[in-house]
Amino acid sequence: MEVVIVPDAVAGGELIAEAIATLVRRKPDALLGVATGSTPLPIYEALAAKVRSGAVDASRARICQLDEYVGLPAGHPESYRSVVLREVVEPLGLGEQSFMGPDGAAEDVQAACEAYDRALREAGGVDLQLLGIGTDGHIGFNEPCSSLASRTRIKTLTQQTREDNARFFDSLDEVPHHVITQGIGTILEARHLVLLATGEGKADAVAHAVEGPVAALVPASALQLHPHATVVVDEAAAAKLKLADYFRATYAAKPAWQGL
Repeated sequence: MEVVIVPDAVAGGELIAEAIATLVRRKPDALLGVATGSTPLPIYEALAAKVRSGAVDASRARICQLDEYVGLPAGHPESYRSVVLREVVEPLGLGEQSFMGPDGAAEDVQAACEAYDRALREAGGVDLQLLGIGTDGHIGFNEPCSSLASRTRIKTLTQQTREDNARFFDSLDEVPHHVITQGIGTILEARHLVLLATGEGKADAVAHAVEGPVAALVPASALQLHPHATVVVDEAAAAKLKLADYFRATYAAKPAWQGL
């Protein structure tokens, strides 16, 4: 696991956007796994700016969802399908044919989960998966004590996660109780995992995930098992890291050819 400490969220977004651009230049039809929420917005804004300027041609890139609410219709403004189309697909100049995600409105949710897992494999696997981290250490919607070998499945949200997401709805009552999420085992199959965390509210979760033991209690700690996992954090989110100075030194000495 590589830990990169950046000054702020904008710097983190630019760094990760350039890593994605480098990947797309090398593999134009790369499958990019995206996360939702406010944290990754600087990534998408920086990447869209690169597309508009001609610095990268993303016209053949493919986008896939990490998770989806259960029960919200596809056209609901807070369904993750709508959010990804609005914040990622459209700004990159892509069409819906470039996008894939689980069906949160399916009558048979379990079948929809299995179908999405299968679709990711048939698409050749995710080349780069973006991740955020919850205040309780969750990734995707794999809440604490999720199996580290789990596949795409339905999960019940904790009260904390529903409260954290209530800012996107008119009230807490409108936040769904269930989601479809890529499981930790599914996430770990991506070729490169990139987690972005910003703000002091994520400092404890980051420290437990990066420097603590690999444990289902902190789902993000599973990134320690991945051969190519990158954790990008701003100074506030890095505040609880005991090895922060070491992480700064190793990144400063990193050969440029290695990339992110």
